[in-house]
Amino acid sequence: MIIIEDINQIITPYKNAVITIGNFDGVHLGHQELFHNLNKKAIGLNGTSIAMTFEPHPVRVLKKNNHLPLITLYEQKVELIKKTGVDVLVCIPFTQEFAAIPAEKFVEDILVKRIGIKAIAVGEDYTFGKNRVGNIDLLKILGNKCGFEVIVINELHISNTYPAKISSTKIRELVMAGKVAESQKLLGRYYQIRGKIEIGRDRGGKLLGFPTANINLYDELRPKIGVYAVTVECKGEKFKGVANIGYSPTFDDNIFTVEVHILDFKENIYGQNIRVNFIDRLRNEKKFSDLSELSDQIKKDIIKAREILS
Repeated sequence: MIIIEDINQIITPYKNAVITIGNFDGVHLGHQELFHNLNKKAIGLNGTSIAMTFEPHPVRVLKKNNHLPLITLYEQKVELIKKTGVDVLVCIPFTQEFAAIPAEKFVEDILVKRIGIKAIAVGEDYTFGKNRVGNIDLLKILGNKCGFEVIVINELHISNTYPAKISSTKIRELVMAGKVAESQKLLGRYYQIRGKIEIGRDRGGKLLGFPTANINLYDELRPKIGVYAVTVECKGEKFKGVANIGYSPTFDDNIFTVEVHILDFKENIYGQNIRVNFIDRLRNEKKFSDLSELSDQIKKDIIKAREILS
């Protein structure tokens, strides 16, 4: 996949460009369906499939006080889009100046003249341009005028037994509620956080007998406080583990931490980047009467995690 981070890098229009445009936060199953249709159309035209996204998220530029936590930061979003088989990813730096471009000018100057659009695949509620006045109807009018096809992809639902629309908003709500197993049904994968292992308070191994990796989080979206069965990706390998998100109330220090005990693992990984996939929630965080009671509960958590992860 070719990554373009400056629209001026595109000197010559792409051959039979088929494009989709969006923020794609989470790159969930709905987005993946969109990319599937995009690639299918591009193959049919012997053309180029192109995904256009924005950085930072437009909400952060247009609504200064509305900073919802992102499901996927830019690095992960790029990785996930690459896996869909899209030929080109165009990431436009989103600014107030870009937001002020009228809808017609955006289509004619950028999509038609610069990119060479022959078809565009978008969701039913797609809007664009200054004040988001552009919509599907305007796209079709401009398509007839400029010679490109408009393909509208219907909302994707998981099944009749789970009728909720697949959306970034819904996934964010599920993760924040600790319903990580349910969020997997919408993402098509388990929710993942990323970070670097840093030196913590060194209590897990010495005091409790269960060494933990303390994670300095990169991600913004955090699952609900509690204990989770997880898988851990580190140094090119995957391991099973138990993660705790919260404030360690038994120790009364009121410091927020994300810690993971990696099962059957004894390596020193301080300073390593780590990825943690949240498989299922085990329990709420709880204040125990003493360290012995906490240690006994951790043993139970590990047994339960092994059952879930087996």
